Amino acid sequence: MTPDRNVLGTELATCSEDPMTGYGRDGCCRHFPNDAGRHEICAVMTDEFLQYSKSRGNDLITPRPELEFPGLEAGDRWCLCIDRWLEAEAADAAPPIVLEATAEEALERVRLETLEAHAYAE
Repeated sequence: MTPDRNVLGTELATCSEDPMTGYGRDGCCRHFPNDAGRHEICAVMTDEFLQYSKSRGNDLITPRPELEFPGLEAGDRWCLCIDRWLEAEAADAAPPIVLEATAEEALERVRLETLEAHAYAE
């Protein structure tokens, strides 16, 4: 089986295991054909983005144990829906992206140059 690739064309890195993220809750922002939200962008949460997302009706701060969701805080890495990230980017509230942990399939919706402009610098 071929390993999943990231937007840089190399093997997809883990986004986060604490908190555990990914559509498949395996720590990776990999592409799943049945994931309508396309949780393929590994982003580092910022207070600005978390407040923006909450204002748009997607509260990522409050824990939801029934959904195995721990609640997020600034600095956490999380697999975001492509559309939510694009919406935040248009509103100047996009969180930085971990390119090595962002699925190659995200390039179907977002140009590499756009992703690189928001690359997380450790």
